[in-house]
Amino acid sequence: MRHRHMFALLCAASSSCLAQDGNGIYGIADLGLRYVNGLSAANAPTPGGAVPTVTSGVNKTSRWGLRGQEDLGGGWQALYRLEGGLNLDSGSTAKSDKLFDRQAWVGLKMPLATVTVGRQANLIADALSTVDPLGIRYASFNPNVNITGLSNTAFGRHSFGQQYGTSGYPDNFYRLDNTVKVTTSLGPVLARAAYSFGETTDGASPLSTWGGGLTYQQGGVAVSGAAMRLRNRDDQALDAASLGAAYKFGNWQFKANAGFNRADIGSGQTVRQRVASAGVSRQLMPDLLLTTAYYKVQRTATGKVDDGFARAFAYLEKALSARTTLYLESDYTAWQGDAAGVTGARANDRHGLGLTLGLMEKF
Repeated sequence: MRHRHMFALLCAASSSCLAQDGNGIYGIADLGLRYVNGLSAANAPTPGGAVPTVTSGVNKTSRWGLRGQEDLGGGWQALYRLEGGLNLDSGSTAKSDKLFDRQAWVGLKMPLATVTVGRQANLIADALSTVDPLGIRYASFNPNVNITGLSNTAFGRHSFGQQYGTSGYPDNFYRLDNTVKVTTSLGPVLARAAYSFGETTDGASPLSTWGGGLTYQQGGVAVSGAAMRLRNRDDQALDAASLGAAYKFGNWQFKANAGFNRADIGSGQTVRQRVASAGVSRQLMPDLLLTTAYYKVQRTATGKVDDGFARAFAYLEKALSARTTLYLESDYTAWQGDAAGVTGARANDRHGLGLTLGLMEKF
């Protein structure tokens, strides 16, 4: 109810916002008919059987937001963005406790740098946007978003089980509260640095995060990476890093990325995760794009059997207009170690298959 009231107030206020230059409402509505076998509707391993579902965000995460800018003169601009995720299959917000779970910040764009303050994506997420083989498609099931970018590290028996940084959630640190981010362009190089305040009574270090990233783009070549250190309430560290490259030649584009993180989860206990990924995109026709990608995830944890999985994707996208895309998606997952786990007393399938026919509308 609280979210509905806030949404109504924002919509009522939007008429005055839209009357100003550089302000507006935007979003993505993405919904698909999905068939899975060996996976649940939430893409967790299951004992098997075909499950038809209606799923939101298989191409791009459904969302809505408000954004704007105001020219202050002298090359300075004031900026803001408020963005929340949506589940179109149920009409609910992506996070029940946050209206704007994806972004909520204000900032200043200056001649030499841009400074933004508030809830923002972490630096590895920024770096991945250029070099992820899927182009951040299917964020809830994309290993680079989940594992490398720390959006969902809870699977198998290797969950971190606690919060690092200021995301507000255990095992999800893709976006962080209380973040100050500085971005500057130096020719073809984009440099980023960020610090998130832990805001605990135990000092400045617990729950804090700091890091930096660099992205180089020139012609059809891009190289992008970042490194971060996040801390939990006990001041234990989670170190994460990502490095990738992209190359575009004619109608072809090649991307590859490597991600790594290591977390101290207790006295003498650690979890390590590695993700290697590669993919190829081909513009078959001006309005038809084929994208393929492969991800290999490996995890080790103190006192536990190593686990992980291999996952392959294929997307065929047909642009019906500048804002509307029809797509066909397929994915195949092979679980390794004890990652598949059990449901009740029954072992889950070692493989999972998904097929989706979806429609994405941008506004």
